[in-house]
Amino acid sequence: MTINTKQLYYILDHTPESQNIMLIGKHGIGKSRILEDYFSERGAKVVTLFLGQMSDPGDLIGLPEKNEKTGKTDFMLPYWFPTDDKPIVLFLDELNRARPEVLQTIMDLTLNRKLAGKSLPKNSRIISAVNNGSEYQLTDLDPALVSRFNIYEFAPSVDDWLSWGEKSGIDPRVLSFIEQNPEYLDSDESLGEEGNLVRSPDRRSWERTSDVIKDIKSLDREVMPLVSGIIGNKAASLFFKSVNEANTISAKDVLTDFENIKSKLTSLAIPDFAFINKSIYKFLESQLNAAGIASDDGNDKSSVQTAGVSKSVLSENLNKYFDWLGENQKSEIQTHFVSLVDGEKYAHALCFMKSECGELFDKMMKVIK
Repeated sequence: MTINTKQLYYILDHTPESQNIMLIGKHGIGKSRILEDYFSERGAKVVTLFLGQMSDPGDLIGLPEKNEKTGKTDFMLPYWFPTDDKPIVLFLDELNRARPEVLQTIMDLTLNRKLAGKSLPKNSRIISAVNNGSEYQLTDLDPALVSRFNIYEFAPSVDDWLSWGEKSGIDPRVLSFIEQNPEYLDSDESLGEEGNLVRSPDRRSWERTSDVIKDIKSLDREVMPLVSGIIGNKAASLFFKSVNEANTISAKDVLTDFENIKSKLTSLAIPDFAFINKSIYKFLESQLNAAGIASDDGNDKSSVQTAGVSKSVLSENLNKYFDWLGENQKSEIQTHFVSLVDGEKYAHALCFMKSECGELFDKMMKVIK
């Protein structure tokens, strides 16, 4: 069974620290980032070890030295080993790329939480990540080692990544493209050319693309070679075509600067509006959730700044957008916007609409009826 990000969070919430977790998945899907973000938000220290880069067990357990008092050999603590007795999350990345001699060292660590006779702090947990597929140069794992892990095949959904992208400031042009071309989010041999030194897109490369183009307003031919080296020729060609044929408008544009962008809405097609609608929910959810200010407790929080503007400004622009759709014979787009109401998926956004956008919420309820 394949799990998405939400299911992974549930597993992490309910798995005891004494049980080890192994995630199987393709490279570039964000395994490391998701785990680090999850535990960091909970105040836990994450120590990541790239086992595929370790040449011998000494890189993992430290170097031997003579104990002058006992005359016996001790091992100097490695750089990563905690010395403050505070629990850690030990993330063993590239486990099945490690040398066999390094894997032997892992055996005692995964079973007894010990390394060269020294114990990890109480309540520490161990998580590993592996790639699985014939395209990788991998080391076969001992069945005894595998048996010490709860194993999950991890494949975060496109919506998972888009929600993360909204929250993390990924360029709206990238988000719009992936929304409309989800097959281009993850690596696929069919999207590249023959040979092993060619690029095809993955989540990591789209993030790099966003970093590169965020200050470039016009994606012209001069920029094409730069992006092609990140996501590959085929993906870059379609991405540039899509961006230059569409006048991409982000959720932030709509919610913070509607009057200045509303003239651009007339040239958009239905798929563009579908993207904007979804983006509005995702934007509100991520921004309000991060700020921790979306509540229905009756308190006046309209002055709180979200995305650089007050909640009252967000509410006003959201009302204007919904009304504009009605005034311009876009009733099907209004209906689509209302159909996205999901109290579980967009709890903060829905709470905001109920508490801060009363007039809009009444209009939405009429559409539902």
